[in-house]
Amino acid sequence: MNNQSEKSSNGKIQNVVVVGGGTAGWVTASLLSKVLGKSINITLIESDKIGIIGVGEATIPPIISLNNALGINESDFMKATKATIKLGIQFENWGNKGDSYMHAFGEIGKNFPFCEFHHFWTKSQQLGDQSSFWDYSLNYQAAISGKFSKINNIEGTNLPGISYAYHFDATLYAKFLRQFSENLGVKRVEGLITKVNQDPQNGYIESVDLEEGATVKGDFFIDCTGLAALLIEKTLSTGFDDWSQWLPCNRAVAVPSESTDKIRPFTRAIAHEYGWQWQIPLQHRTGNGLVYSSKHMTDDEAKEKILSSIEGKPLAEPKVIGYRTGRRRKQWNRNVVCIGLASGFFEPLESTNIHLIQTGAIRLLKFFPHNGIKNEEIAEYNRQSTNEYERIRDFIILHYKLTNRNDTQFWRQCQQMEVPDTLAQRMELFRESGKVFREQEDLFTEIAWKQVMIGQGGAPHDYHPLVDSLSEPQITELMANLKTLINRTVDKMPSHDEFIREI
Repeated sequence: MNNQSEKSSNGKIQNVVVVGGGTAGWVTASLLSKVLGKSINITLIESDKIGIIGVGEATIPPIISLNNALGINESDFMKATKATIKLGIQFENWGNKGDSYMHAFGEIGKNFPFCEFHHFWTKSQQLGDQSSFWDYSLNYQAAISGKFSKINNIEGTNLPGISYAYHFDATLYAKFLRQFSENLGVKRVEGLITKVNQDPQNGYIESVDLEEGATVKGDFFIDCTGLAALLIEKTLSTGFDDWSQWLPCNRAVAVPSESTDKIRPFTRAIAHEYGWQWQIPLQHRTGNGLVYSSKHMTDDEAKEKILSSIEGKPLAEPKVIGYRTGRRRKQWNRNVVCIGLASGFFEPLESTNIHLIQTGAIRLLKFFPHNGIKNEEIAEYNRQSTNEYERIRDFIILHYKLTNRNDTQFWRQCQQMEVPDTLAQRMELFRESGKVFREQEDLFTEIAWKQVMIGQGGAPHDYHPLVDSLSEPQITELMANLKTLINRTVDKMPSHDEFIREI
C-alpha cells in the first residue's frame, strides 16, 4: 500500500515546467515539444545569473539518433556547435604507464554465428601472431590516420562501416536547441527561483516563485538544475547513492585552449598519477580537463598540472568543479523527474553524461503520464533508470580496477579495491573464457567491454570451441584479408580536416 505522501495524482497532465536550461533542459524541452507539443504546454525557467558547467563536449553514437529524431540537419548542427567528428576514445597510461589503446566505436573484425571475432584473434595470438586487436578496427585505423568518411559498409562486403559521434561546444548546443524549442512553442521564462511551493497533502510541487515576483504553476516538473538538484533533492529530499568507494575522483579542473594545426577525430583520456586528463578537439578550440582525487592532489596542483600539459595557449582561467559520483535514489519522485546532473554524475571518462540526458528524456516520453501520475509508472521508470546507471557505473569502474599501475597509492588502491559483484563476474568470465554478454538495457556493447579489458591487460585465456573448426592457415588468411580490407578502405578516405572544411 502506498503512503499518503506518495499517492498518485489525479487530473490530466497539461502544464509541464522544465526548471533549468543548459544541455539537459533544452534537450528535454526539444524532445517533449517535438513529440508532445500538441498535447502539453511546456515552460522552461532559467536564469542568466546561474552559470552552466558546459564542459560535456564529447558524445557517443546515439547522439545521431537524437538529432535525427528532432529532424536536425547535421551540417547546420555542426556549424552551430563548432563540432568535429569523434571515432572513439584513446586511453593512454591506463593499464601501464606508456600503454595506449582505443575504445573505438563500431565493430572489430568479422563476427561469426555463435562466435565473435575476438575468439579468432585470441587463437591467432596463441599461434604467434603479433597483430593488435585494433588492426581489425576500421574506426581505429581511420582515427589514428586522421581520416573520416560516412561509410555504411566496407566496399564489396557486408562488414559494417564507420560509426561516429561528435565533439561539440555544449553551451552552443544548448543555444541551438533553445532556438529549436522556442520555434516549436516552448515558452522560456527568465528568472531566479526563490521558493518552491508544495501541496501540503501529498508533497507534490505546485509552483515556483521567481525573484522578480512572478509565480509559475505546473502539473509536472522536470529538474534540470544540475548539481544543485533544486527540486529532486533540496525540496523532495530524495536521497543519493554515493559511489566514491569505487570511483575515487571527486574534482575536475577545466580549461579551453587554442586549437592545434590538425584536429584529431578522437577524444584522448590520459591517466596521470591521481586520475586522468581529457583532450577534446573542437573546430575553434580544444577542451581540456583534469579529473583527480582531492585526497591525493590539491586544486592548485591540479591547475598547475593541466596548464603545463595542454597543447595550445589557454583561453581562460582554469575552472574547478567539485562533484560526487553516484545517482539519485529515485529519478522520478512524486511529480518531479530529474534529468542531467540533477539525477546523478559520472566523470566524463566514457562520455556518458549527455547520453544520460538523452535516455532520461526519451524514457520520460515513453512513460509520460496522461490522466494523473501512476505509482506503477514511477516504479518502472525508476527501475529502468537504476539498471542503466549501475551498468554504466560498472563499466567506468573497470577502467580503474583493471590496471597494472602501482606507481602511486591512488592506483594501488584502485587495483586492490573490491568491486560490485556484477562487474567482478563479467571480468572473471571474460578472463577465463573470452565470453562477454550484453544485457538488454546495457548502454555499452560487448565490443566496448572487450576493448577495455583487452586494452588494459585482461585478454582472455581461452576461446570459443567453434574457432577450432578453422585450420591454422584459414585463420591466418582470415586475419590477413580483414587487415587488407580495412587498410584499403582507410587509404581511400579523405582527411577529417577536409570533411570539417566542407561542413
